[in-house]
Amino acid sequence: MNAESDRRQGGSEPAPRAAAGADAPAKEPVLGSRAPHFIKRSRTLHLSWQVGVFVVGLAVVVVGIIMLPLPGPGWLVIFAGMAIWATEFVWAQLVLAWTKRKVTEAAHRALDPKVRRRNLILTTIAVVVCAAAVSVYVWKFGVVMPWKIEQ
Repeated sequence: MNAESDRRQGGSEPAPRAAAGADAPAKEPVLGSRAPHFIKRSRTLHLSWQVGVFVVGLAVVVVGIIMLPLPGPGWLVIFAGMAIWATEFVWAQLVLAWTKRKVTEAAHRALDPKVRRRNLILTTIAVVVCAAAVSVYVWKFGVVMPWKIEQ
């Protein structure tokens, strides 16, 4: 028997946590299809619903991939397509959960004072090096627009 059927039959449930603080378990998302119940009842209707969701999600992801080299929010559109897929497919839900976890970890690392200080120092050094390179170029060749270069 699985845990779900044990709960339905009045089996023993795990003891609730005493405090709702950091030790409290996070509410786990429900994995699987979020199609309306009347669609899930018919296998044919549910399969065609899944095909439709897949095609719409694929179209959005392809548009996002096209936007990567072009102007536009390519990654945002790709993640929107993944979110569309996640309404129906467990693999997409797991990929989105992994992505959210990694983005959250990166945001926490970026807000660390030591990392922020290091990034500020590296950015300042890069700006100084670029400014020096541009100054040397202008000193050596002057300011000449590319369309006015005579050969």
